[in-house]
Amino acid sequence: MSDSQHPSGAPWRNFYGRFKGKGLRKSQEAWLDEDLAKLAPGKVGWDENPDRENIDLSALFGDRDVWLEIGFGGGEHMVHQAVNNPDVGIIGCEPYINGVAMLLGKIREAKAGNIRVHPGDARDMFDVLPEQSISRAFLLYPDPWPKKRHHRRRFVTPEHLEPLSRVLKPGAIFRVATDIPDYVRQTLEQVPSAGFEWLAEGPSDWREPWGDWISTRYEQKAFREGRTPHYLTFRKT
Repeated sequence: MSDSQHPSGAPWRNFYGRFKGKGLRKSQEAWLDEDLAKLAPGKVGWDENPDRENIDLSALFGDRDVWLEIGFGGGEHMVHQAVNNPDVGIIGCEPYINGVAMLLGKIREAKAGNIRVHPGDARDMFDVLPEQSISRAFLLYPDPWPKKRHHRRRFVTPEHLEPLSRVLKPGAIFRVATDIPDYVRQTLEQVPSAGFEWLAEGPSDWREPWGDWISTRYEQKAFREGRTPHYLTFRKT
């Protein structure tokens, strides 16, 4: 085992975020106990999959295209996409367990059967996704890490973008939404260098021709606090 590895064999990865916030309601605890294991996308964690074998997407979704949402917050966008695109399978990654619990409640209410949930770091999911297997990816209102010394923690860095690029199909769409101007700058600098082209599409393009954008609580918060949301669309080259 090298100094760069955890005793489980996993690489040492700094996780920047929260696993749990304020207390869960009893209903949310029940959703986690009853539903989360059933919605697992496969063996993602290092303890259960130390050899990092690929998960079987065909067993999960058949021959459907598979989409990926990185940090789904409360899950409203992902459930909206799942309901409006029943011919697609969607995997969501979110380490914040309160957000996972919120998503599970929305899945129950919508009866969305084409969602799988990884309650953890997206980088672990990238390890076990087959190459060129994902048709669309979403990064919506990620943690902005506003202090300059923390910019390396943002998702739009090679540490995250290179494995994301590996699992996306050629021509796959990658959508980014943020209300932080400097995050826009870093996104436009870093994402193209990871093998993407910027399509210069905005919110009207997300609604047409796809017509599938839903305003999330983070977008609404940005409007309330006087910040302008920015919408960036990239295509894997």
